[in-house]
Amino acid sequence: MSQYGGIATRAVALAVDMALAHVIVFVLGAIVALVGSLVGDAKLDTPEQILAGLAWVLVVGSYFILFWSTAGQTPGMRAMGLRIVDADGGHPGVVRSAVRLAGLVLAIIPLGAGFLPVLVDDRRRALQDFLAKTVVVYEVASVPAA
Repeated sequence: MSQYGGIATRAVALAVDMALAHVIVFVLGAIVALVGSLVGDAKLDTPEQILAGLAWVLVVGSYFILFWSTAGQTPGMRAMGLRIVDADGGHPGVVRSAVRLAGLVLAIIPLGAGFLPVLVDDRRRALQDFLAKTVVVYEVASVPAA
C-alpha cells in the first residue's frame, strides 16, 4: 500500500467534510434566521442573499483552513486516516492552507478534472497539492516498542 492518499479515500474524506461544513452553515443560518424573526421583519432580498452567500464561503473556507493549518487534517481526513504535510513534513500554515483551498475550488470547477493527476502522479498529488506544495499521506499508526 502506498504511503500517499489515493483518489477514493480523498473523495470520501472530502464528502464527509463538506457534509460537516454544511451542517455548521445550516445551524448558523438557523440561528441567524431565528434571531432575525424575533427582532423584526426578516426578508431575504438580494443584498441579504449576497451576504448569505458570502457567509457560506467564509464558514466553509474557514472550516478547511482552520483544520488544515492547525491539525494537518480535517475530521473527514482523520476518519480516512489521511494527513496533509508540506515539504518539511509539518502542517501547512494558514497561507499554504488558503492556497490549497483556492486550488481545491479550481480542481472542482472543471468537473473535478483537477483531481485527475492523483491517478498518474507518483506522489498522488492533485491540483491543490501542486499549488500549495503539499502532499496527502496516510497516517502511520504508532506501534509501541516491545
